[in-house]
Amino acid sequence: FSTAIFITEQPVSISVPVGYSFTLRCRAEGRTSLQYQWFCQHQSDCCLIPGATSQDLLIIAEQTQLYTCRVNDLYRNAVFSDWVKVEVHQCVARGLPPRLWRGEPVIVLNPSEQWVEVGQVLQLQCAAVGVPAPSYQWYRNGNLLEQHKRKKLWIAHAKAGDSGTYLCCASNSQGEHWTNAVDVHIGETLPLAERVQLCHLVFVLATGKIALLVGNNHYQHHPNLMAPVRDVFELSRLLDQLGFQVVSLLD
Repeated sequence: FSTAIFITEQPVSISVPVGYSFTLRCRAEGRTSLQYQWFCQHQSDCCLIPGATSQDLLIIAEQTQLYTCRVNDLYRNAVFSDWVKVEVHQCVARGLPPRLWRGEPVIVLNPSEQWVEVGQVLQLQCAAVGVPAPSYQWYRNGNLLEQHKRKKLWIAHAKAGDSGTYLCCASNSQGEHWTNAVDVHIGETLPLAERVQLCHLVFVLATGKIALLVGNNHYQHHPNLMAPVRDVFELSRLLDQLGFQVVSLLD
């Protein structure tokens, strides 16, 4: 005569906006009637949830927490469900799911463009809400990155070959959604001439009165000007006579 308890439906992890209501479900079978008790993990402690003794646990998402359900029978046998994560996103105004949201992934955090020196850490991050919680897959230049399947892409020692255009796909059983594509620049710096100009500008900022002159000749949505180079030259000479440190930049 077996008294084993079998969980037939495990609860599932979810990723939702703050204030979202959702029901975690646990179903089990046994030789006798079964009793259910839900627990949550709070600051590394496993805490019993008072009154949470049914198969379903209604949650109003307030903070990210882990949950599990204990099922026991009349013989004091007990099993626990899988731990599941209810991830709560506090600031998702732009990516807030539509009113008729069915749980498909919605991106709430896009990665940002990065400039990283060779050998330094490369880190890209994204996030999506979804029911069930989305899985993630990163791509570079359209190629799947087999080892990068988390919200955060982490490369401890970036190489020149890690440069490229990155994006991530968040997917679950309801669908998929892609982040924005962003460029990652490994070991790229400003051209030498621009670095010299920048160093000079920093120096004169610290030593006296300065004049910064910018002569633009080429515009995307405006006809080219007649003589910005000559104008910058004439103004530079005049200001120099007045005691200014002059920094001139063109285009």
